[in-house]
Amino acid sequence: MKETLRLILKGATMGIAEVIPGVSGGTLAFITGIYERLLNSINAINFKLIGIFKNEGFKGVWAKIDGNFLLKVILGMAVGFIIGLKIIVGLLESHPIHIWSFFFGLIIASIPLITKQIKRWGLIEILFFILGFGLVYWITITSPSSGSEHLVMVFLSGILGISALMLPGLSGSFVLLLMGMYTIIMPAIKDFIVNPLGPELQLVVVFGLGLLIGLFTFSRLLGFTFDKYPNQTLALLGGFLLGSLNKVWPWQHVTSTRINSKGEEVVKFSESILPSTFSELDENPLYGTEPHVFTCILLMAVAVFLIFGLDRFSSKK
Repeated sequence: MKETLRLILKGATMGIAEVIPGVSGGTLAFITGIYERLLNSINAINFKLIGIFKNEGFKGVWAKIDGNFLLKVILGMAVGFIIGLKIIVGLLESHPIHIWSFFFGLIIASIPLITKQIKRWGLIEILFFILGFGLVYWITITSPSSGSEHLVMVFLSGILGISALMLPGLSGSFVLLLMGMYTIIMPAIKDFIVNPLGPELQLVVVFGLGLLIGLFTFSRLLGFTFDKYPNQTLALLGGFLLGSLNKVWPWQHVTSTRINSKGEEVVKFSESILPSTFSELDENPLYGTEPHVFTCILLMAVAVFLIFGLDRFSSKK
């Protein structure tokens, strides 16, 4: 029972993360220690299961895909996603500096936990680390584009969104935001949860198909790279995490806003600045100009101690 609750909670953290642009569900999977097991479970879903079903039945298939584990994580992700839509997004709107500070601490603490798994640092690993950092950092400073409700665009956003989810440091929601699809997809999913047979059904189904195709193709690519090039893959993922810190930096100067589906003003794009510069701004929509430095540093420290505490506990176990 304890293990079941633990896996559901780990899945829930991933689900919550995927609602928030800038925080990666893959990062939370890495932090909670289920990343490679999740990849292996997803990669086990293939045409070979037909033969296993003929010889061993459903029980054999369930064991092959690590079904109990996968079901609990997916259940947790669904619960976390709904919680994220209902609560975390609201906290980000009311207390953005404090929430981003906590996420910043979570991510910065996870970087050494990933890179310490690299058995040998050579020139190639260093280059992959720099490449990962540069790619994600460039994404964080790229201006969002305009989205479209065209089903081809919705399908493509599902593929790219789930691919980003599988990569620690690269947020699926942030990729949707850059594509201009975040304000189209998230409200549609929220309305679909309330009214499954409503007008959003077609859009959600097409988006879901994109998610499935992206999930099964990209997970196999990652599984291959982990198997053949583990050091380079971990170096690249470590670079991804380091590059993503720019997006979750608490002190943001809001340069543009947008109106969401509720008619509310929310952040469209912002840039990272120092706390001292933050306090000198004449105005800063939604974030304000009070830096709350002490509280933010405290929240970062709590997050760092939480991650290292979880790592130490899991190592002992």
